[in-house]
Amino acid sequence: MRVVLGEDQYLLRKGLTHLLEDHGFEMAAVVDNGPDLLTALLEHRPDVALVDVRLPPTFTDEGLRAALAARKELPGLPVLVLSQYVEQLYARELLADGHGGIGYLLKDRVFDDDEFIGSVRRVAAGGTAMDPEVVAQLVRSGGPRSPLSALTEREREVLALMAEGRSNGAISERLFLSDSAVSKHTASIFAKLDLAQSNHDNRRVLAVIAYLKSAHDTQE
Repeated sequence: MRVVLGEDQYLLRKGLTHLLEDHGFEMAAVVDNGPDLLTALLEHRPDVALVDVRLPPTFTDEGLRAALAARKELPGLPVLVLSQYVEQLYARELLADGHGGIGYLLKDRVFDDDEFIGSVRRVAAGGTAMDPEVVAQLVRSGGPRSPLSALTEREREVLALMAEGRSNGAISERLFLSDSAVSKHTASIFAKLDLAQSNHDNRRVLAVIAYLKSAHDTQE
């Protein structure tokens, strides 16, 4: 699996490179600024991009802008954002095109190698990997205008855990529900969000994207 990494902090850049290589990833390119990141993404067309939001030269949003620009040229390019902060505008922009293969992790809350590598693989496969704090801030308010207003409180809890990339089994353990109860909740979520069965779309990913986008839109 080929990776392009955009990270300006030397030690973190080196550490991530070694960690990914130790788990069998091929580093197609490792860069430390926005312009080089965009060039690397378009040139190498990686299986997944790992991107710091703030990169040189101005340390504002070059990393994410490069990823979004590349995603326009390469629709569906999997992007996993690594940030020190929950930056809602950036998270919303990442979700705006409605495609899967997206993640947003907070650097200071990544404590486990296996969990991080699992997040990278999940995003590369077209899934989602959202830090719980990112999810919490994006979905803090819903409101009657949201298409999610039809969901029950329990269904919202299930969907929030989906956004973190948790399986039905993990959701059942977290919420102390049976596997069959979680399956019923997910089926109800899909029905209420009008997500029909499809051979081309992952309904879990579509449900998560609808959830995060709609919940954030109601705050504007």
